[in-house]
Amino acid sequence: MEITKKDVAGIADLARLELKEEMAEKFVTQFRDIIGYMDKMNALDTSHVSPLYSPSENTSVMRPDTPKKEYQRRDLLAGSPDQDGQYLIVPRIL
Repeated sequence: MEITKKDVAGIADLARLELKEEMAEKFVTQFRDIIGYMDKMNALDTSHVSPLYSPSENTSVMRPDTPKKEYQRRDLLAGSPDQDGQYLIVPRIL
C-alpha cells in the first residue's frame, strides 16, 4: 500500500490536526515504514504456530470471589448522619 501526502493530510484532517509541509513529509516516511513492516509480518508463514492469549502464563494470584456477609446492616448505618433503620437518607438531587 502506497501512502501519499494526500493520505496523511486526510488522516490529519480526521484527527483535527494542522500539519506543516515538512511534518507531512515526515509522516509519509513513517507511515510507509510502518506499512512495510506490517507487509513483512503478513508474509510470514504462521500456519504451524498455535494462537496464544498471552506469551506468559496467566495465573491468578487473587483469592476466589465468594460472597460473604461480613457486616450487619445496623453497624453500617450507624455511621450515617441520616437513615431510616434500613436505608441511608440522602438529599434529593433533581
